[in-house]
Amino acid sequence: MTEGEAESEGQAPWALVARGLLNLYWVLSWLCVLLMVDTVSGAGGPSAGTRISSQFPASGVNQSPVVDCREVCGLNASNRCDFVRSNPDCRSEGGYLDYLEGIFCHFPPDLLPLAVTLYAFWLLYLFLILGVTAAKFFCPNLSAISTTLKLSHNVAGVTFLAFGNGAPDIFSALVAFSGAGVLVTTVVAGGIAILHPFTAASRPFLRDVIFYMVAVFLIFTALYRGRVTLAWALGYLGFYVFYVVTVVLCTWIYQWQRRRSLVYSVPGTPEMLSGSEEDRVSSNTNSYDYGEEYRPLLFYQETTAQILLQALNPLNYRKWRTKPVYWRALKVFKLPVEFLLLLTVPVMDPDKEDGNWKRPLNCLHLVISPLFLVLTLQSGAYGVYEIGGLFPVWAVVVITGTALAAVTFFATSNSEPPRLHWLFAFLGFLTSALWINAAATEVVNILRSLGVVFRLSNTVLGLTLLAWGNSIGDVFSDLTLARQGYPRMAFSACFGGLIFNILVGVGLGCLLQISRGHVAVELEPDGLLVWVLAGTLGLSLVCSLVSVPLQCFQLNRVYGCCLLLLYLTFLLVALLTEFGVIRLKTV
Repeated sequence: MTEGEAESEGQAPWALVARGLLNLYWVLSWLCVLLMVDTVSGAGGPSAGTRISSQFPASGVNQSPVVDCREVCGLNASNRCDFVRSNPDCRSEGGYLDYLEGIFCHFPPDLLPLAVTLYAFWLLYLFLILGVTAAKFFCPNLSAISTTLKLSHNVAGVTFLAFGNGAPDIFSALVAFSGAGVLVTTVVAGGIAILHPFTAASRPFLRDVIFYMVAVFLIFTALYRGRVTLAWALGYLGFYVFYVVTVVLCTWIYQWQRRRSLVYSVPGTPEMLSGSEEDRVSSNTNSYDYGEEYRPLLFYQETTAQILLQALNPLNYRKWRTKPVYWRALKVFKLPVEFLLLLTVPVMDPDKEDGNWKRPLNCLHLVISPLFLVLTLQSGAYGVYEIGGLFPVWAVVVITGTALAAVTFFATSNSEPPRLHWLFAFLGFLTSALWINAAATEVVNILRSLGVVFRLSNTVLGLTLLAWGNSIGDVFSDLTLARQGYPRMAFSACFGGLIFNILVGVGLGCLLQISRGHVAVELEPDGLLVWVLAGTLGLSLVCSLVSVPLQCFQLNRVYGCCLLLLYLTFLLVALLTEFGVIRLKTV
């Protein structure tokens, strides 16, 4: 299958260029905003980069000597609480709950198994939150953005979805050195091929793999050199901008060539539909909207209050009566999360005639969604920041949102969506991305706390629990997209998101450190394990680069299973290296 099977058709060149500039502006503007916010808050406390590096100890940045938090299990029960509260290595700067303090300060030592069990149940519930957010809010808004801007699946995958997946890691300066990169390129990519076998677009696949190989080479070259200078940090950011521009230019060139070939094509020849278009046609022809049977024969005008109550109701009573018991039990656990998501995240559905326009709820979103954004970003640190030491940021957001909601409410009607309704898709995309960010952060904190309780080393923790927790957002969003019939977009995001995390995460994180007076960011390789990680990343990319073209770009379940086997092999070798079974011979 060619690249055009994943692209939208019949678009003017200037439109593609405009959308490309919009994508580039989107990424760069967010980087500038985050850079300015970090600079403003830098005087008020430890930097975001400092917090992240202490939270994710797998990278090897030189830090001030602190007592390892795992030593708490070797202390007397009476001293554990004070140790956890006073030791900087035990602090969880990100997130809302201090899980280590909860274990060692609020549970007696003999109830430690109970605490671990409760944390395990809370962990499962966080996975449920991630799944609901990705399936019902994040992916629909992403699809609406792609439809509104007429983006191809490849461009959407390497820009918006990559940003959404990478948003939780934008300040994680060196998390890219953990096992998350191997996990996404093997487990997530393999899972997409297993769930929804598809034919990859040839040129976008080769482009993404080659760019990712270059990005990995640049990062591990810096690790080999032991430092990241200002030129290298700017080079990382510039290389990502070059990657996005290349994606947009390739799309523009292909569209220009396709339109030129259509001019000379035989008249009356039916145009072949893309894979996504075929799926859409078949789904439309083979499905029946049974909701038509439940529509009243007489026209009934709902009131504003009824529209609001119906929009906030996450339960479909007709579906509830027809579903089995286990589905109902799971739905009971989902109801609180779905209600909060409906209250905070707008969802635009371009397939509906009204675009899912709910006037009272959408006006309420103009107040609640921005407030949720400022109270969620960096765990609410920016929301409580006082402007001039007097007025908090959250109050400014509430006042501005209320004024905008009042204007929208009186300027629109219940029956017809406004012309700028498509902007709610962007608001919903950002809000759902931060929901995923918040839940993924709590997952990482719980896993790190369990690592302390079970006294797992930093390396094992970084390769297993933290890598899995750090990639949980990618797993849910990408696999959900694959199940919903968008495997190409999800597969592109596997590489686009990792390129974003590596280049922007490392580049921006190091740039922030250098801007505070450091000449360079010093790196310290963590022995043989770093090079095992580098070798596995390179091997997985080379295998994909060779095997996929040999399969005529058919990504089937065999390919997915091979990627999963590669990850299991990597995990086994890494753990054997950590425990000293595999070691380099000293000369």
